[in-house]
Amino acid sequence: MTPLRIVIAGGGTAGWMAAAAIARSMGRTVDLTLVESEQIGTIGVGESTIPPLVGYNRLLGINEAEFMRETSATFKLGIMFDNWKDVGESYFHSFGMTGKDHWSAGFQHFWLHGLTKGHAQSYDDYCLELIAAREGKFAHLPGDQANYAYHLDSGLYAKFLRRMAEADGAKRVEGKIGSVNLNPESGDIASLTLDAGQKIEGDLFVDCTGFRALLIEGALHVGYDDWTHYLPCDSAIAIQTESVGLPVPFTRAMAHDAGWQWRIPLQHRVGNGIVYCSRYLDKDAALERLLGNIEGKTLVQPNFLRFAAGARRKQWHKNCVAVGLSGGFMEPLESTSIHLIQRAVIRLIRMMPGGKVSARDIAEFNDQQFQDMEQIRDFLILHYKATNRRDSPFWRQCASMEIPDSLAQKIELFRETGRVFRRNEELFAENSWVQVMMGQGIMPQSYHPVAAKLTDDELIKLLALLRDNVAKSVASMPRHGDYVAQYCGVKRDQAA
Repeated sequence: MTPLRIVIAGGGTAGWMAAAAIARSMGRTVDLTLVESEQIGTIGVGESTIPPLVGYNRLLGINEAEFMRETSATFKLGIMFDNWKDVGESYFHSFGMTGKDHWSAGFQHFWLHGLTKGHAQSYDDYCLELIAAREGKFAHLPGDQANYAYHLDSGLYAKFLRRMAEADGAKRVEGKIGSVNLNPESGDIASLTLDAGQKIEGDLFVDCTGFRALLIEGALHVGYDDWTHYLPCDSAIAIQTESVGLPVPFTRAMAHDAGWQWRIPLQHRVGNGIVYCSRYLDKDAALERLLGNIEGKTLVQPNFLRFAAGARRKQWHKNCVAVGLSGGFMEPLESTSIHLIQRAVIRLIRMMPGGKVSARDIAEFNDQQFQDMEQIRDFLILHYKATNRRDSPFWRQCASMEIPDSLAQKIELFRETGRVFRRNEELFAENSWVQVMMGQGIMPQSYHPVAAKLTDDELIKLLALLRDNVAKSVASMPRHGDYVAQYCGVKRDQAA
């Protein structure tokens, strides 16, 4: 069988995640070429990840300690949200389970029943990852008991994956894409012509050219669904600073009067950025605000970004698949950018053409991608919509905006019954929705009657046992910075 000629346009995190996975999974069945130019920079701000990346790396046979050492990574147990529900208030969205679910109802129902019986302990006290994060601790626990992700240097991750992909047979071609050439009969992409004149032919093209979307939009004109009426932030500034202390095992997302700011601790530095709506805050004021709320000396010049939240109307069209920013963009509030790359790559491999591209595969791919993106979109909108903040025009706009019916149903169902249902391999689990909805101030008005099945003594014993198990596990964990240094085999000051 003649190998399928796959051409990846663009490098960076998206390009090399695709190349590494395709080369390792498909082997000799594909002829894989990646085209990128050293002259074109990458966005490179996707430094905070979510737990599925752990599985992705394992799928590729990546040694975790080596990967973390090479990418200056630290562990991440969740996100601390400051000033979202209201100024001066915080909550934590962890990656873990909270308490213990019954098959008929989540733990929140038992906790809510406990509140009516005078049990005032915080919902947070029943989540191992959350308490460990707040105490600055981390360890791998038996049976993958702790759910975690990484903070990583995305540029170093791309280099790490490039070495892997090239070792598995991927070929890299240096050069800027000058034109995208279409087959006049089918309308498929036939080849790419580089500025130097070289022509790269292929059967399947993967567009990893970032916001420019040179193939999927520039050549194939699939169109774009703009979601800025739901997610009004359209600008960001990223900057890196020296570490001034031990890295904490969580990302911080700090809301301000026109958006929010992130802080991501790596082994060797801290990633910082501000996301804002340019209607309410100009670039100079945003930069001043960012620089006034960072710790440590700056290491690079600020990176200014403009974007429109949304998605390409087709993620796969003809013989071109969009991966990463070329397929759409949602702000990194819940660290989903790298995850969407991962999902698209795995989905593409599962639907890899054996010859001619199937229209059924294309339709299924697009349907699944849109479902992923819309579910993530709804989760992000929740953070802006469910708020007590009315202290600025930006927050008043967010509080009053219309939201998708899918999100309105989820919010009102939880408000009335305490229930959350996860649909079709939805990314965010029930506990994620519960933590964010209650963290943003949405409290259920009732709970599942199965919770009342427990006697008062049984409820007391259950709640106490769950809290004690969390406390004991966290007490046995080392400090996060110490564990990273030992696990990755780096000097103590390198992990500080």
